Amino acid sequence: MKKIFVSIFIVYTFLYVSGSVHGVGERTLLFGGDSGWRIAEYRAGIVEVATVRPNPVLMISSANGHSPAGYSAASGTSGNFASLTTSALDMSLSFDEGNSAFFRDSAGNYWITSPGGAQAAERRQARAGTGAVLFGNSANGPLVIEPRGRNALFAPGTRMRDFTLEFWIYPVNLENGEQILSWVATRPVNGSYATQRIQCTASRNRLNWSFSNFFASTDGSSHINIEFSGDTPVVPKRWSHHLIRFDATNGMIEYLVDGASETIVYATPTRREGAEVFTPIAGNGGSFSLGGRFSGIIDEFKIHSVCAARSTIQRYASSGGRVETSPIDLGEYNSDVLRVEVTGGRSGISSEFRTNGRFRFSDDTEMQFFIRVSDNPYLINDSMWIGFTPGTDIQNIHGRYVQLAVDFYPSADGETSPYLDQIRIVYVPGDPPMPPGNFTASAVDGGVMLSWKHSSDINTAGYLVYYSSVRGELFGEDAALGPSPIDVGRMNSLLIDGLKNGTLYYFRVASYDYIFGSSVRNIGEFSREVTARPLAGLPVSP
Repeated sequence: MKKIFVSIFIVYTFLYVSGSVHGVGERTLLFGGDSGWRIAEYRAGIVEVATVRPNPVLMISSANGHSPAGYSAASGTSGNFASLTTSALDMSLSFDEGNSAFFRDSAGNYWITSPGGAQAAERRQARAGTGAVLFGNSANGPLVIEPRGRNALFAPGTRMRDFTLEFWIYPVNLENGEQILSWVATRPVNGSYATQRIQCTASRNRLNWSFSNFFASTDGSSHINIEFSGDTPVVPKRWSHHLIRFDATNGMIEYLVDGASETIVYATPTRREGAEVFTPIAGNGGSFSLGGRFSGIIDEFKIHSVCAARSTIQRYASSGGRVETSPIDLGEYNSDVLRVEVTGGRSGISSEFRTNGRFRFSDDTEMQFFIRVSDNPYLINDSMWIGFTPGTDIQNIHGRYVQLAVDFYPSADGETSPYLDQIRIVYVPGDPPMPPGNFTASAVDGGVMLSWKHSSDINTAGYLVYYSSVRGELFGEDAALGPSPIDVGRMNSLLIDGLKNGTLYYFRVASYDYIFGSSVRNIGEFSREVTARPLAGLPVSP
């Protein structure tokens, strides 16, 4: 009875340590989480975000401007629209620098200063990218933006054609009289100088726009003033996108909120289409004031030198993003990948966290997973990608080098991104065959007779015999069968003749199998070393 109890205890202890009988021999490699994402070598539209989980996760970049779809313009009811490209950017302020002292125009046409000490907002407060600009009171702002050269659309005296101005705002209360944006310059009018202004202010939870001495006749002798506002209320503590675009061919000025047309007016003396078009002329000594009397956040402030065409105002581009790892070395040829376990979820108000299974959520946020393998890291691109479901068994994935890819797709409305938290590869190393046992050597005249017991590994395809007359070197050249090593196939004995009598020789033997799907040998460890000294007069067959 005591022996039975001891046996049960040993088995129980083994299973407890191993986890399960199925888990014996399994190994894991972990990426993400505490390990970081350096393995994610290729990233298209994907960034690391540290505010979703305790460790950084991978998710779709929300930085507008990374692709044509990210320029945040919209379509309207009429006009001759042009596509938004990098070359069309006159000003681009992302506020992603993390410090208002370092805010810059990525288009390079304007200087930005913060005499009032405007604050940089964190990533979690931003609409896009990694930051925004935060305004709180008269002591916290504005940003001053000035043309830095003749290439700027608002450089002194520039006669503009088409333009588009856009930004995102997140107001705290949006009280009457709050000023989001202003442009102030001077223009010669009838022999004297008049103030030129563009203003965007709040009234009754709407944004009002006014343009004074900005649109001028062809000869510059007369100006018209234009005012308008939107119909849709701007809701406090909610992001909204605002866009003004001008079409110089017909004088159309269109105001859009969240991509929907609010107002259309015409820069003509009649305020109707078909009359003389007055086009903008930038005044002298002008500068923009952003957030001068405003409480809230502003992000992605941009000016384009075109009348904006259809694009998108959603947070995440519908094209999503993709990540590919570098080839991951499993350490041994013929390794078997059993499964890939994943944790992740989706961001947003209705955030979800999931372990394994299909990473597709109710709002169509989704991640798809792919794997490919090779025994040569430089040839892995020749292998096909194979889709898999995280946490389920994977069949027929053999190799030393593994590469993973993940496609990220946002929600249908573009407001939610999936995120990848951690990846764990579970595999069994493809250990080479064990060396043969009972290896012996017997000297004969001019040679040595070797014999061994077959390796216990059923995949063993053959044996390599190594010899030398120098200890530690196994690449001799004396034998009649050729230089070391000698491939003897499945034989388990060999007469090596042609050796020098009186010389002590050293021998080892190694088993081998083949790398999966190839003729390349996968050589195992050496057997124990044996020695023998051929002597004249010894029988040839001992």
